[in-house]
Parts: sequence; C-alpha cells; structure tokens
Amino acid sequence: MDDVDDGMDGIETVLCDLDGVVWLAHQPIAGAVDAIASLRASGRRLLFVTNNSFALVAEHESALADIGVPAVGDVVSSSMAAAFLVAPGERVLVTGGPGVVEAVEDRGALAVQNTGAPIDGPVDAVVVGLHRDFDYHRLAVAADSVRRGARLVGTNTDSTYPTPSGLLPGGGAILAAVASASGVIPIVAGKPEQPMADLVASLVGAAPETMADHALMVGDRPETDGLFARRLGCRFALVRSGATDANAPIDGSLRVDLDVADLAAVAGCLLGGADTEE
Repeated sequence: MDDVDDGMDGIETVLCDLDGVVWLAHQPIAGAVDAIASLRASGRRLLFVTNNSFALVAEHESALADIGVPAVGDVVSSSMAAAFLVAPGERVLVTGGPGVVEAVEDRGALAVQNTGAPIDGPVDAVVVGLHRDFDYHRLAVAADSVRRGARLVGTNTDSTYPTPSGLLPGGGAILAAVASASGVIPIVAGKPEQPMADLVASLVGAAPETMADHALMVGDRPETDGLFARRLGCRFALVRSGATDANAPIDGSLRVDLDVADLAAVAGCLLGGADTEE
C-alpha cells in the first residue's frame, strides 16, 4: 500500500496480538515498545488480545511491564474467553496451563487439573490449552472424559507459536490430539472465534458489529488475527515479524488493510509518519 486506507485516521482502538507482534518469547521486537507508547500518546486505546492461554493475567501484565509497557487491565487472553464457555459451579478438567485454571476459577467453576492420573467422578467440560507437560496419559484422561459426555472446549487452534529460534507447537496441536482421540469436534474460544469477539467487544464497550468504524486488529497470523478482524468487522494490519514471514503469500479472499514489516510500521501509518509499501 502506498498510503493509509480511507478511514484509518478514525481508528481509536488498536487490538494488538502479543507473540510475533510485540515480542518473541518475551524479547521485544525492535520498535514495538516505542510504537505502543506513540499510539497511546495519540489518544488511542490499546488492548493486547492474545491466544496465549498458558500464563496468568498478572504474568502477561508483568512481562509487558518488564519491557516498558504498562498493561494492567489491558490484556485479553483466550483462557478468559474459554472460561465463559463453562458455567459457575461446573466441574472442569483443565488440560492446560495456570492461565486456564485461573480463568475457570474466576468464572466460579471448579478446576480439576489433568495430571494424567485417573480422576474421581465425571466432569462437565474439558478445557484444553497450551501446557508443556502434555503426554500420553493426560491425553487419555482428557479424551476419556469427553467420550463420557464432557464438552470439549479449546482455548485456541494455533498449531504453533513463534519464538526467536523458530516455531514451537502451540495449544492447537494439543487440542487436535484430544479431538482426534475423543472423536469430538471442540468448541473454540480464542481468536478468530465468537467468544473472544464478544469478550473484546464488551471490554471496548461496543457491539461487535460497530467495531468497523474505530478498531484495528494487528497480528502476525492471517488465519487467526485476520479472520478475527473479519469477525469483528474491523480493519486488519498484518505484520511480518512473527509466524508469517516476509515472502509468505496471503489468501486473496482475506482483506488486509495494511501489510507491513512490524508494529512500528503500523504506528507510523496510523500516525502519518511512514510509507506502508513493502
């Protein structure tokens, strides 16, 4: 693109992915911290919308603070969206990290951690997210619970996530294993699905269908961030600093309003100080 698309100067809220946009394994991407500060100084609100379900909310906020980005109250994770797919008082088998346990308990449900050992009694739902202790025994317990009638809820379907040394398996890979072993199609909460859209819209204070006028989603994955922008009806900025490399082709059916190197380039476009041409 040669310039900012019509209406981009009306963007009031920037929905910003974390992994591959702000940082790689908590190492800030060049220019990202200054870009966030500049966007906030312009009066725009930033929400960090991440499919990372592993970390506690306070850990997300602390990690952002460590790189110079205050973020208390500004982080929205897929574990938070997944928790709204269970009801208060339900018994939930968590096949995921501490962020999922936190969200389920905040919802008022009982979180039963999947350790791979047999569990006592049935559960109402199995919530699956990224965790680094997943093994055959945890898979067996999760799949058995689903086959016995528990709902299968996934925090997200991201098969990988970016790090400075390359891509690692993501929560979607674990969810795919449980879905395959149980024979049940999961309900998915995170980007690009409706539960996350509803949660973000409620925090912004707008109905999802009104987001087009004032919101921009910035992400490194067209298949999640781009489709999430489509679901919200808002604009999409693709950055090539994470899972999508500089030469990767993009599905022509997906609207991409900005296709730039990184978050610093997005900020330059919105603030009128950068050429957006690749």
